[in-house]
Amino acid sequence: MIRACSAADAPQILAIINDAAQAYRGAIPADRWHEPYMRLDHLEAEMADGVRFWGYDDEGLIGVMGIQDRGDVALIRHAYVRTVSRSKGIGRQLLQFLERTTEKPILIGTWLAATWAIRFYEKNGYRVVSREDTVRLLKKYWNIPERQVETSVVLASASFR
Repeated sequence: MIRACSAADAPQILAIINDAAQAYRGAIPADRWHEPYMRLDHLEAEMADGVRFWGYDDEGLIGVMGIQDRGDVALIRHAYVRTVSRSKGIGRQLLQFLERTTEKPILIGTWLAATWAIRFYEKNGYRVVSREDTVRLLKKYWNIPERQVETSVVLASASFR
């Protein structure tokens, strides 16, 4: 079942993110990799900045995905499924659920080297925007370091123009 997450879920959310993010090790630039991938203070800051997390709960959270309202668009943020629970449709279910929570165009940022993530979003109807638009959108809607802008890509829903 998909349910809203609260601040009390932060330890579980963090565990899922740090488990699933191991897929990025060796794929993303070494200078962008951190151990742990996300710290609790960063997760709390994201939540305070308006990222609303939803979780797939099967006797405990096994997948999470956030959505953030950024005015004229919504951002999908921090989409992760526990390693042992991948390829079971959990990510797709979370994405489809979050799509129904907004009428705004949706943007998704991910690492350029995360080809598996890009394929997932493309299979779910998103398209990679041009490099020029990627840079512009990342700088407009995200608060990330320049190095991350250089090594990321943005995907857009069909309703994004």
